[in-house]
Amino acid sequence: MSSPASDARAGSAESAYPAAPTLRLRLMASGLDRPEGDRTLLPGDDASKLAMIQKRVRKGDAEAINHLGDGYYSGELGLAKNVPRAIELWTEAAELGSLDAHYSLGFVYYNGIGVEEDKPMGIHHWQQAAMEGDVYCRHMLAAVEYKDNGNYELATQHLMVSAKMGYQVSLDGIKDMFKEGHATKAQYAEALLGYRDAVEATKSPQREEAKRLTN
Repeated sequence: MSSPASDARAGSAESAYPAAPTLRLRLMASGLDRPEGDRTLLPGDDASKLAMIQKRVRKGDAEAINHLGDGYYSGELGLAKNVPRAIELWTEAAELGSLDAHYSLGFVYYNGIGVEEDKPMGIHHWQQAAMEGDVYCRHMLAAVEYKDNGNYELATQHLMVSAKMGYQVSLDGIKDMFKEGHATKAQYAEALLGYRDAVEATKSPQREEAKRLTN
């Protein structure tokens, strides 16, 4: 399902309308990520998917509310495209703890998509998720500092955090900044070592199986 957050997880955060489903939704489709121990496969038709999501929405499931917002944002699941409604749902999901919802809210507020542009509000949402360990929001904070503010030192700091959490896009960003003279060789080396450690730490038979099923 398309949303700003799913686009980030697909590795192309510049596009407003991504094509790839979120990792969580793909895992749900494989029965690998179910709240409350439910491992039933996600149904294939839109009406059944929507019914399942709405059932979880009624239970106050933050990720289900976020997914419903994704559906309104992209006009999927048989829903008419309605960005203001998507923003309402993402706001509710973010209040319940959805980091994907924070990412999407940051994206639409920062860029003025379906809502009046409010860059401070967009940054606020990315900051909230970054503080909870979301690498994609951390990377977006780096992009703001690099592209919009010209604060290369702070951009490097953000990128180092997300690179050390295993996010290759951030590692590539530090590499580019090093080539441009905006980051030091020591910073790039530190980020590279941290990235490698993070990748090694997350490798497991279960992770490799999930990767096989979701690709």
